[in-house]
Amino acid sequence: MLRGLLRGLKSIIYPKTCPACKAKLDEAGGELICKKCYSQIKMNLPPFCVLCGRHLEKNSPNKNICPQCVRKRLHFDRAWSPCVYEGVAKKLIHEFKYKGKNNLAKPLSQIMINFIREYGLPLGDFDLIIPIPLHKARMREREFNQSEALGMHIAKEFKKELSCETLLRLRPTKSQTELKDSERALNVAGSFTVSKKVSLKDKNLLLIDDVLTTGATSSEASLALKNSGAEGVFVLTLAN
Repeated sequence: MLRGLLRGLKSIIYPKTCPACKAKLDEAGGELICKKCYSQIKMNLPPFCVLCGRHLEKNSPNKNICPQCVRKRLHFDRAWSPCVYEGVAKKLIHEFKYKGKNNLAKPLSQIMINFIREYGLPLGDFDLIIPIPLHKARMREREFNQSEALGMHIAKEFKKELSCETLLRLRPTKSQTELKDSERALNVAGSFTVSKKVSLKDKNLLLIDDVLTTGATSSEASLALKNSGAEGVFVLTLAN
């Protein structure tokens, strides 16, 4: 009885709200995002660029590759993202990543899981799922790694091994959001290494991150993994 009373007082003082629009949520319900905001998440639709996974416009001059990827050298084999990084999706990722709303890992990873199933991504072909790591200084600041939180749910759903100790961050880097596109590759250059305790020879790997913008971070991580013997490195992010 006392426990129920305390829960009732907590719901009055700290009402459960949607992290995107701040509308009050039903305390009895299990949803963490209101139905209106969830429906407004802009989904990434095919056709997809065969490298970065972004939607290809009908007037794209190249058949399978977006104009941005034509000009880049990316070290991963292919990337996928279920959402477009704008509007509600951008707001939710910001709340998840910077405001400590780590309970959003489950509903956000479910979007990724649904995308995997809808488009038949070959999860069975991957030997390991690897989250993009944070440097220990950034980890102390945020207290959790959003890529690891997303990867944990995906690995559990598809019964794959999640390896959080394979890829390591050598040095702290500036937030990529603070930099121009031309500065991002230089910012992360040489920032990853692979643990000597693991063998990646001939393995196919799936990298997990929250957002793919220029692809610089995922590309640099993929280079480190391939230099350590990985056969293929693919990337799945929540948004691009």
